[in-house]
Parts: sequence; C-alpha cells; structure tokens
Amino acid sequence: MTDEITTVHITKSPVELFKILKFEGIANSGAEAKNIIAEGHVKVNGEVETRKRRQMVAGDIFQIGEDSWQLID
Repeated sequence: MTDEITTVHITKSPVELFKILKFEGIANSGAEAKNIIAEGHVKVNGEVETRKRRQMVAGDIFQIGEDSWQLID
C-alpha cells in the first residue's frame, strides 16, 4: 500500500460511497461504481465495504487496491 492519500473535498455530509467513486472519476458511471463496490474492491476505514449506498462523512478513508482517498469538508 502506498503512503500517499488523496484528499476528496465534500460539500455535504453524508454522501453515498458510489457517488464519490463516480464524481471523482474512479468509475466511469454510477453503475460501474456500484459494481466495483459490490465485488468487494473497496475498503472503508480498513474494512471491505459492499454497501454501495454506504454513508460517508469527513474523516472517512477509502481504498481501492494500492490507492487511498480521505474525505474532508
């Protein structure tokens, strides 16, 4: 795992996990984002997350493979 964490600025809280993947360009569409999550490729705060509508708040960290992002407001 890389030590670098990309910050994601959110303007409202909470926000659904799949929307973050879509709006950050990690997934090309909402459907693709939901599939990435459902297949178990995303960790939130160190735990595998399969709920595509997981409510995310500032301070949460999510990871896909070697890449990590942290939500800030």
